[in-house]
Amino acid sequence: MKLHLRDTAGYDDALQRLSDRGDDDLDAVAPVVQAILHAVRTRGDEALREYADLYDGGAPATMEHGPEALAAAVAQVEPGLVAVLRTAAERIRAYHQRQCDVDVRYTDGDGVSLGWRLRPIARAGVYAPGGKARYPSSVLMSAVPAAVAGVREVIVATPRPTPEILAAAHIAGVSRVFDVGGAQAIAAMAYGTATVPRVDKIVGPGNLYVACAKKLVFGRVAIDGIAGPSEILVVADDGADPEVVAADLLSQAEHDEAAYPLLVTTSAEAAHRALAALEAQLATLPRRGIAEVSVREHGHVFVAGDLDEAARVVSLLASEHLALLVRDPESMLRAVGAAGAAFLGDFTPEAAGDYLAGPSHVLPTGGAVRFSSPLGVHDFVVRTSVIRYDRASLERHAPAITAFARAEGLEAHARAVEVRLRDRPLV
Repeated sequence: MKLHLRDTAGYDDALQRLSDRGDDDLDAVAPVVQAILHAVRTRGDEALREYADLYDGGAPATMEHGPEALAAAVAQVEPGLVAVLRTAAERIRAYHQRQCDVDVRYTDGDGVSLGWRLRPIARAGVYAPGGKARYPSSVLMSAVPAAVAGVREVIVATPRPTPEILAAAHIAGVSRVFDVGGAQAIAAMAYGTATVPRVDKIVGPGNLYVACAKKLVFGRVAIDGIAGPSEILVVADDGADPEVVAADLLSQAEHDEAAYPLLVTTSAEAAHRALAALEAQLATLPRRGIAEVSVREHGHVFVAGDLDEAARVVSLLASEHLALLVRDPESMLRAVGAAGAAFLGDFTPEAAGDYLAGPSHVLPTGGAVRFSSPLGVHDFVVRTSVIRYDRASLERHAPAITAFARAEGLEAHARAVEVRLRDRPLV
């Protein structure tokens, strides 16, 4: 990991470069992705089968797994894991039920009735990656909030779904799973094919091609965001356990070679202790090959000197995961700005958030937490503004409305007000 000391050359430059890490260049894959989107949009299932032959080792015998297949998959999974999946789903459901909002109506001082009506989207599509690892947890973390929101149908697209993925889908309330991956899966859910239905919103992480596809279909459908490599920012004071610091950093480094393990500490001595512990743990890690690339190429340590400077660094980096291994994590959290999910204190590993705590682990990356939020019920609900005037309230507002309309040169707008207020017989 690269070490940066406060008040030395390169410290601020390194911070600035990392704060711009969300500017991943999708241009390199865009031509390929655009061709895939066009092919699926125009040729549907035929194109999906061709891309399965090209990228996934052959087209599946069965592209669609319905409710019966999902239920049957539960019996193929080790019972202990099924129990864990059910427990996780219950905790995710309980957390997200607290996010549910209600319709609102009120009458203001001018007699105008205002408010909003909430409704869930009709169909949501979850993308579950199928590359270096399979994540049934991501199926739960994406599909359960959708179900809590009241989405009528939730589907999952993933290449070569395992029994664990299918079982998680069943437990989460998913209706169908489609054996299709990559940019072609995003295209299928965005445009619809004879087999894969068109959805209203696509959520879930994926590789560069998936991210590019989501960006390009946005507007045709809604998306949760454009996910980049996973990242964790650990803040450690001089009392933090270096073994815990190292373990938290590696918990994200093992995801992907492109992951960002970042450390901010208040002393050089604490930094060196953590780095020594990291090297020792890395030596015995089963996914060492992946984690080592992440640590060497994307790992950074900032020796901030004090917690005020650490808070500034945290706010600037706006990380997906923020682990606060400091004496007073609550105060530290109040001092920092954007973060996707905050893990407070020595006994709160990021892994708890990945699997069992309750909040969805689908989080913005690349600094996007500055303007977006973790996946939740709000992602699957849309609002309709509700407005109602009576004659008296319209008479009060008519002069202002017509003046505004005529100032903008929109005479028909003004007349639409005045025609309602003309003398006419009661009906």
